[in-house]
Amino acid sequence: MMTRQIAALLRRFPFLMRLPYVIFSRAQARYTVGVAAVVFDGQRRVLIVEHAYHPRLPWGLPGGWVDKNEDPAESVLRELKEELQLEAEVVCVVQANRTAREHIDLAFLCEAKSAVGALSHELLGYKWLYAESLPELKPFHRRAIGVAVKMAAPPKQKSGEC
Repeated sequence: MMTRQIAALLRRFPFLMRLPYVIFSRAQARYTVGVAAVVFDGQRRVLIVEHAYHPRLPWGLPGGWVDKNEDPAESVLRELKEELQLEAEVVCVVQANRTAREHIDLAFLCEAKSAVGALSHELLGYKWLYAESLPELKPFHRRAIGVAVKMAAPPKQKSGEC
């Protein structure tokens, strides 16, 4: 009964929730978020890039950081455009993991809508390779590719649905 009375009070005066909300949100965990794109060509080869600033495992999926207040699906498309001049469409999320302390990575299956263009200063090169002939990759990248490969010719769906 008390909960119903509190709810009625808050519905009448919603501003009363502002302070508890601010306090609660400050106590919650904060994470950085990264995105990666799994893009296949017509021969089911995956696009991998050689990152200039990843000395231990330079080859991996294209991607980057999610900017503040940016939708992750928009981030991965922005990164493909910035790094490879590649226009694409997000099909769905294929992998999501906490890959480091306070960091979450999301991998998206993407459909290329253009060819690769000029590379940004962040990349040294790119290759289209079959999954079985990939170089050593970060475990998250390898798992994301593995999941995407198993999705034999995924049907066109709304973003975020697989």
